[in-house]
Amino acid sequence: MVVDLNFHRVKKFFLLILFLLFSSNSYSQNYIFKKITKLKEPWGSSFISNDKIIVTEKDGKIKIVNINSKNNFEIKHNLNFLNVGQGGLLDIIYQDNNVWVSYSENRGNGKTSTSIAKAVFNKKELNFKNIFQANPPIDSGYHFGSRLAIKGNYLYASAGERGMGMIAQDPTKHPGSIIRIHTDGSIPKDNPKFEGKSDWLPEIYQIGVRNPQGLTLSPYDEKIYLSNHGAKGGDWFGEAKKGENYGWKILGWGGTNYSGTKIGPKWKPGFTKAIKYWVPSIAASAITIYKGNEFKEWNGHALITSLKDKSLRKIILNDLSNINEEVIFKNKIGRIRDIQVHPDNGNIYFLAGNGLWLMEKNN
Repeated sequence: MVVDLNFHRVKKFFLLILFLLFSSNSYSQNYIFKKITKLKEPWGSSFISNDKIIVTEKDGKIKIVNINSKNNFEIKHNLNFLNVGQGGLLDIIYQDNNVWVSYSENRGNGKTSTSIAKAVFNKKELNFKNIFQANPPIDSGYHFGSRLAIKGNYLYASAGERGMGMIAQDPTKHPGSIIRIHTDGSIPKDNPKFEGKSDWLPEIYQIGVRNPQGLTLSPYDEKIYLSNHGAKGGDWFGEAKKGENYGWKILGWGGTNYSGTKIGPKWKPGFTKAIKYWVPSIAASAITIYKGNEFKEWNGHALITSLKDKSLRKIILNDLSNINEEVIFKNKIGRIRDIQVHPDNGNIYFLAGNGLWLMEKNN
């Protein structure tokens, strides 16, 4: 009888292990992943043609990757960057033969800022000129942001609060805000400063963010969406709203300080409410609103990448009062830093781990 009981216990144990293994792989059983090329700490990417992607590496390199031949080559540039902590070369975006890049600019004496520069595209050398600097420069290696998105002749950018907390509530300083300028660096005349918020810096569109590493334009509703790292918990996905305040560090979004002490409520009236919160955090990274043929059933859905659990998540935006989230996969290609949708066929490419990856359906 003792032998029979032990046998059944062992059987149940192995059945549980098999169930857990199956569950952990069930997210991604319909997809296969192909590594296009090896890169070193890739951060931002943008299609420049149907077969080429321009990529930043955090330590200072800008590269062109041919997704067909899988070859890559480096482009020289003149950016005065400082690779410190979470800083370095950050996001990059290509449009109409121009390139914009966000980066941690070396402002001297150990101080840096989240800055944006623009160059005419040249496959041999990029001669960048600054069009924005987040002031004041700060001696910190934390929370630079920073993603870029273009809507018409507007350039949106996220500027992290550099670990300075309540600076995100000070509209006379750039850190901890969403920036909106024109693509040439000039300031829109309908920014909040000129519409009732005279104490705001002219480039600021929204305040109260912590470390937003996702920013995208939806091709469906023409809205700008962003994702944001909370502290210990409290990541979120939401909409950039003109003249509003996401509340950091008055609000904690469900998270706490790393010491375990409370920050503030998840949300309260008077502040922008996010569409989706993650508590505990997933370390939300780059985002996109999918539009394409390869995964046409996802058209109009938000795709959110994660650094912490190395996942891709899908949010259906049809009914914001009843958010439906699906985990597409976890732990397949490493920490996911960026996501791009092929402009022609809708294939999905990731910067993850130390490489560029392609995800395809496992037909």
